[in-house]
Amino acid sequence: MFQSKYGSTGIVDKPFRPGKQEVALSAFAYLFSELVQYCQSRVSNISELERKLDEVGYGVGLRLLEVLAYRERGQRRETRLLDMLKFVHSTLWRYLFGRQARDLEQSNTAEDEYMISDTDLFVTKFVSVPREMGHLNPAAFVAGIVRGALDGAGFPARVTAHYVPVQGQPRPKTVILMKFQNYQAIMQRDKQQ
Repeated sequence: MFQSKYGSTGIVDKPFRPGKQEVALSAFAYLFSELVQYCQSRVSNISELERKLDEVGYGVGLRLLEVLAYRERGQRRETRLLDMLKFVHSTLWRYLFGRQARDLEQSNTAEDEYMISDTDLFVTKFVSVPREMGHLNPAAFVAGIVRGALDGAGFPARVTAHYVPVQGQPRPKTVILMKFQNYQAIMQRDKQQ
C-alpha cells in the first residue's frame, strides 16, 4: 500500500467499489426528457426515434453489464440463458429502477421469445408524447439497455418494447420482448455446460 511521507493514502489505495449512489428521480426525468428531445430533433419519424433511443440504451447496457458483473458477482458472468434472464429480471432491473421487474415469462407461441413486463417504468411515466407521435414508446431506451446487456453476455437478441393495456389500470404495462438469435445454438451451449 502506497503512503506518502505525510501518512495519507493515494487514489490507488481507495476501494474500487463505491457505496450505493442514487440519482434523484426528478434529475433523471429531466435528463431523459432532454435525451428524447435531442433524439427527436435528429429523426423524421417514430420508428427512427425509437431506434435512436435503443442505440443509446445499448451502450448503457454494455457498460452496466461490466459494472454489475464486477460489483455484484466478483467478475463472474452468467453463461446460461435462464440465469442471464434472471440476472436481467432481478439484479439489472433493481439497479436501474430500485426494484425487481414484475414478470419474466416465456412466450407461449415461440420458444425463442421471452418477456419482461413492468407496470411502473418511470421512463414512460414522465414523458409527455405529442399527438403526432402518439405511438412512441420511450421504453425503447430500456429495451436497448436489455439488448446491450444480453449481447455483452453472449446472448444476441432482438429486443423491443411494447405497451399492453391492462383492464382496470389507467396506464398500460410495458413489455420488453426478447427474441433470441441462434436460439438452438444457445440451448446447445447450455446443455454442454
